[in-house]
Amino acid sequence: MMLKIAWLILAAIHALPALALFRPAMIGQLYRVASDNPLFLLLHHRAALFLVIFLLAVWAAFDPASRRMASVGVGVSMVSFLILYWSAGSPPALKTIAITDLVGIPFLIFVTWKAFAA
Repeated sequence: MMLKIAWLILAAIHALPALALFRPAMIGQLYRVASDNPLFLLLHHRAALFLVIFLLAVWAAFDPASRRMASVGVGVSMVSFLILYWSAGSPPALKTIAITDLVGIPFLIFVTWKAFAA
C-alpha cells in the first residue's frame, strides 16, 4: 500500500504542470509567460511531457511491471530539473518548482529502490 501511495504522490507532483496542456491559461499563472511570447509554445509542449510523467507514475502505482521504466522516467525529469536549477544559480522564480521536486525525491528514492530490488 505504501508503494502505491508513493507513486500517487509522485503523480500528484506532476499533475498541475500536466494540466496546463488542457488549460493553457495556467501557463501564464505557473510561469508568468504571456500567450504571445514564443516561449509559451515551448511551455505548452512541456505540459505534454509532464502528462507523460504523470501517466507513468499512475501506471506504476497499479502495474508492478512498469515500475522500473517509470522510475527512470520520473527520476530523469525530477533530478535533471534540480541539477539544471542549481547550475543556473537557483533562480528565485523557479524556487517553488525546485522545492516541490525536492519534497518528491524521498518518494522517488523509495519507489526506485523497490522497483530495482525485486
